[in-house]
Amino acid sequence: MTQSKMTTADVLDIFREAGALLEGHFILSSGRRSALFMQKALIFQNPILTAKVCAALADKVREQLGTLPDVIIAPAMGGVIPGYEMARQLGLNSMFMEREGGEFTLRRGFTLQEGQTVLMVEDIVTTGLSSRETIAAITKAGGNVIAGCCIFDRSGGDADIGVPLISLASKRFPDYDPNDLPPELAGTVAIKPGSRGLA
Repeated sequence: MTQSKMTTADVLDIFREAGALLEGHFILSSGRRSALFMQKALIFQNPILTAKVCAALADKVREQLGTLPDVIIAPAMGGVIPGYEMARQLGLNSMFMEREGGEFTLRRGFTLQEGQTVLMVEDIVTTGLSSRETIAAITKAGGNVIAGCCIFDRSGGDADIGVPLISLASKRFPDYDPNDLPPELAGTVAIKPGSRGLA
């Protein structure tokens, strides 16, 4: 298996081997509920696994974009590590955005020059909300987002982030409105493993 030919099944196997494919009742960052959660932090704690998936994603980015952007920007927290590793794989600089007053912004001395081209890097995309928020903030800061990319697209290709989305793996995992849960989730305690909304 070459990295550039890594399939969705291969990526899911990596998540399983790392103990990062969790089953239960989870609150996603979008607020929706799911019986499956991808705890990507258990991948990103391992530099070898992180390099492996990001090298394969970098190959797809090179293949699909042709011309590389000027810089990579990722949303904190989840995108910081894959954003850095993607930048390393592609030979670019990496920045990240943080929420300030509820909105993404560049901090810590990070700046964009007007018109700089940007690849937005995410870890997992479900609804595309944080991707769209990040892209809007990049545009506001003067950047030109030419594409987004992610390790895993949980929407199976349905998420619209406003620019092309290049995903290493893509599969539609069901998620539900909290007021309309299936019987297997209704009545069970939901947990929120992600970082959005933490103080």
